[in-house]
This record gives sequence, structure tokens and C-alpha cells, in this order.
Amino acid sequence: MSTEKKQLWVSWNENIKHRYKTIHAIDNEDQFAQIIKTSENVRYFGNKQSSSDICAGTETLINIENYDQLLDTNTELRKVTVQAGMKLKDLLEFVESQNWCIPCLPDINTVTIGGALATGTHGTSGNILASYVVECRFISADGSIKIITAEDELMDAVRVSMGVLGAFSTVTFQCEESYTLHLTEGPEKDKDWMPQLQNYIDTYAFLRILWLPHTDVGYVIKGNKVQADKVVEENLGPKYLKHRRKASKLLYKYSHVVPWSTYFANKLLYHGFFSSKKEHKGSLYQATVTKSRGSTLELAEWTIALDVFPQVFEELKTVINSFKNNSFIHIPMDIRFVDEDQSWLSYAYKQKTVTMGCVSRNAATANSYEAFETIERIFLKYGGRPHWGKRFAAKEADFSKVYPKWEAFKTLRKQMDPTNKLLNPYLASLFAEKTKVYDD
Repeated sequence: MSTEKKQLWVSWNENIKHRYKTIHAIDNEDQFAQIIKTSENVRYFGNKQSSSDICAGTETLINIENYDQLLDTNTELRKVTVQAGMKLKDLLEFVESQNWCIPCLPDINTVTIGGALATGTHGTSGNILASYVVECRFISADGSIKIITAEDELMDAVRVSMGVLGAFSTVTFQCEESYTLHLTEGPEKDKDWMPQLQNYIDTYAFLRILWLPHTDVGYVIKGNKVQADKVVEENLGPKYLKHRRKASKLLYKYSHVVPWSTYFANKLLYHGFFSSKKEHKGSLYQATVTKSRGSTLELAEWTIALDVFPQVFEELKTVINSFKNNSFIHIPMDIRFVDEDQSWLSYAYKQKTVTMGCVSRNAATANSYEAFETIERIFLKYGGRPHWGKRFAAKEADFSKVYPKWEAFKTLRKQMDPTNKLLNPYLASLFAEKTKVYDD
């Protein structure tokens, strides 16, 4: 274990900064539990990729990146146990080497397991990542360690809990046999894909839509399971497509100064980078996970019940296509589909869910990006729920309306952390609590 004193903690895109007294970089469970037990106010972090302020802001911090070992494999039952600081990339590459898969994967693989679970990270056409956890060792605020299994009611509370009930120490995932996807990609007019949405969800094993504001087009990615030896004539589109990020950075460079310029940038990017058709095959991991993300991004993501999504989409489209406001959204808006879940603070709790991401390509000017406020207002109007690891402004009064288990979670949190040891000021505001503010 190493220890650092009195420096500045900075998030991945430099939008969140906090001073701290001590950071402990741990590499075993005893260290992890002891620091939590003896600290007055403590948070833990991995790769710092959350856009919400949940990782730091306390006197003591625990860096779990070196707490990253593979601990056990049950070949017969397809189960794997890892430490919570392992990067998702390392877990998924090991799982793939066993010819297994975790059936629904996030878009990126650089987050740590603990952070991904705590914030409800998800993919599409399946459950949130936390749903595949069947057992964990969990460190409570008093430093004690609980073994929680899928049969324990507590599991539904801790799976998605932002680290306010305690910290994941080790995690056991239930995997499945690997499969191959045959994917086709290409633009479809909104008037074509939207009426077919439920049919697409029912038909395809993988569905993701990159919606392109100001174009009336969605870039639709559809995939079905096929035999691994099926012959697919691969078409990955023109070689220049790999330069989309560079083009986006250039075209959006001054969009915070002249928001309406985004309208024209979106049209150019659509015609240049989203008008081609593609076809390819591969494992779920190899074919669908981006495996990287630029730190210049700032992200918000909202979720809504599947049956309400068409109404939300039409209102959102009307508002952002209007030149009467400055809600000009950088493309694409990522639309994904999550199955009903039982985790108390999962945005898919007791409902089939659609998630819709909103990105600003200028992280440094995200506070003036009016689109974040606009999509939040519209989604909240229809009972939407935020992604806990992304940017949002909603507070406790909003959550009590949209999470049926919100009050039960608050009661449990107080029981498990009576001194608010595991809250930073941001998290305290979400739960209408008070905690120490560290600013030395």
C-alpha cells in the first residue's frame, strides 16, 4: 500500500477537482477494510471516469486500481470472481478466453468493476452489468465484511448503490456461453425506425441506435446470433471513418460560443460519417465494445420506460430542432435498451427501459451546454431516471417520485452508515443529508 498527502484529486476530463488529506492506494482487502473502519469521512475511486461528483470530496480517499486480481474461476458453473479494482477490459478478456460472455456489455471497457456496478453501468439488449453479480464480499462503514449472495435481499440494495452502503471488495459474476453476432449498421429515417422499434427489440439479439439530431435520422445497429463459422462479407465502410472524433472536435470547437453552428456541424458529420452501411461479425465483446473514450467528453444520460419513450422522443425532437433555444446537441445521442431489473436504485427497476445519452464534445464548457438542462427537464416530466455515473442536476425530491424503493434505500443507508462516513457533499445533497466538507 502507498500513501499520498495533501494534493489535488482531478477527474478524467478535469471537470471535477477536490483537495484531500490522504490517498491510500490499496492492494488487499485487509487494507481496504481497515482504512474504511478508521476514517472519519472516506470515498473510493478507480479510473475517475464518472461525470457525476461521487468519487472524491472527502478527507480520505482510497484508490482501488491496484486491487485488481482474478481470484477464482468455476469452469463448470461459468463463474468468475475478481477484486473490485479490476478494469472491465481485463475481466472481459479473461471471460472471452474461456469462451464465455457476460450477455450485456457497456460501451467502454476502461472503468473499474466496483465503479461500474455502483453506478448501474449497462449495455444494450439485456440487463445492467450488476444483474450478473451472484455473490460479493462487501465492506461496510464499520469495516466489517459481509458475504452477500443473489438469494439475500440485501443484494438488490447493494448492486447499484453509489458506494454509500459500503464498498464492493470482491465480486462473482455469472457468465454464459459465448456467442457470435452478425451485425448490420446503417442510417434509417426516424419515420422508419421509430414505428418498427418494438419489432426490432423483439427480433434482434443486439440493438443500438445512434440518433443524429437535426437530421431526422438514426444510425441503427442490429445484430443476431449466428454460428461462428457463418461466412459474412465484412464491410467496415470507408477508411476515413476512423477520423470521426477528430472531425467532431474541429466542427464543435466553437459551438459553445455559437450554439446554432451545431445544426450545420451535425449535418456535415451525418453525411460524412453516418451515411455508410456496414456489415461484420464477431463475439459480443469484440463486435460491440468501443474500448476507448476521449477525455474531452462530458456526458449525461437519462432513462425512461419503454412504453413512454416514443412520447418523450417526439417532444425532445421538437424542442431541440427549434431555433428558439440553445439546445443544440452534438451527435450522436446513444439510444440503448435495458431489460427489467430488481435492483432498488437501478433505472430499470420494475420496467423495461430505454436509455438516451447526451454528449458535449467540449468538456471544459459543459456548464454552459444548455442541452443537458433541456433533456433533464423533459425526461423528469415523464418519470425519467438519471444514470448515476453521468451528469445531472436532479435532487432528492425528484428521486422519491421515480424510485419506488427510494425511502427504503435511504433508511437502509442510515442503518449501514449512521455517521454519514461514506458521503461526500455531492452525495449528501442527493440524500438530503449533511456531511463534512473537506477543503484544506
